[in-house]
Amino acid sequence: MNRLGRSGVEVSALSFGAGAIGNLYTEVSEEQARDAVEAAWQRGIRYFDTAPHYGLGLSERRLGAVLRRHPRSAYTLSTKVGRRLEPADQGGDDLANGFAVPATHRRVWDFSADGIRRTLEASLERLGLDRVDVVYLHDPDQHGEAAFREGYPALEKLRSEGVVGAIGAGMNQAEMLTRFVRDTDVDVVLCAGRYTLLDQSALTGLLPAAHERGVSVVIGGAFNSGLLADPRPGATYNYTAAPTELLHRALRLKAVADRHGTTLRAAALAFCAAHPAVASVLVGARSAHEVRDCAHQFKVRVPAAFWQELRAKGLLPAEAPVPAGEPA
Repeated sequence: MNRLGRSGVEVSALSFGAGAIGNLYTEVSEEQARDAVEAAWQRGIRYFDTAPHYGLGLSERRLGAVLRRHPRSAYTLSTKVGRRLEPADQGGDDLANGFAVPATHRRVWDFSADGIRRTLEASLERLGLDRVDVVYLHDPDQHGEAAFREGYPALEKLRSEGVVGAIGAGMNQAEMLTRFVRDTDVDVVLCAGRYTLLDQSALTGLLPAAHERGVSVVIGGAFNSGLLADPRPGATYNYTAAPTELLHRALRLKAVADRHGTTLRAAALAFCAAHPAVASVLVGARSAHEVRDCAHQFKVRVPAAFWQELRAKGLLPAEAPVPAGEPA
């Protein structure tokens, strides 16, 4: 277990992202969702992340239903604030926002102190739990002023009151997260998709700043939403069809992995975990099979010669930390 910053909150090195069990893109059955969370537990995963945004609360309800079966002190749970759900049943579905659920609510951007408390209270009700351990400001890209002026101080107050153990921000970019690290007293930031074998944009600013200031980083999107899990025509990158150039790069990475007797999935996870600022690698899974595969791949030791070849071919910057690996 790794501690988040200077807080007392600890997380497992591999963690479970519950976006997919909120019916991300396609429906996931109740049984399938339950089995995915239980498989994570059985494989030793003890950090679980969710958000109201995921399936208009469905992810929180499903995750909470499984976690309530386990001792509350045995796991770490995070959720997010910034999108408040309001009832607005106008029929139809929520696929425009990426989730195959009925459009029973609408999302309202709200980084006010009152909005954050209301959002957190609603999350606890859906989860059926009395507390969460970590709260992130969720995707404040277009709401930076409100997030820093109102949202962050509200989280800081919740932490000082002992309502939550650790606070931070979660985004799909590195620049504003770097500002959170440098200008606030966050414990952790969740960076999705910006530190992978295809995108190392977090390497120049965010990760060094976090390491210097003792702020932990949770890395999400290690597979860049699918391309690094299974590079092929039609694979997704950042939730849309992968550009041809990136597909070719991913296929080159896979070819190197094949030559060294490993898998691209194992290498993708190992790369994210290797940076000293990283406390956990967050993987989204929609089935027990996907969870078990990720847990297995995470334990695979990638040969040192693999990383050496990536650097020699210009597929990985020399300054990016890599695991020790097995001897070449």
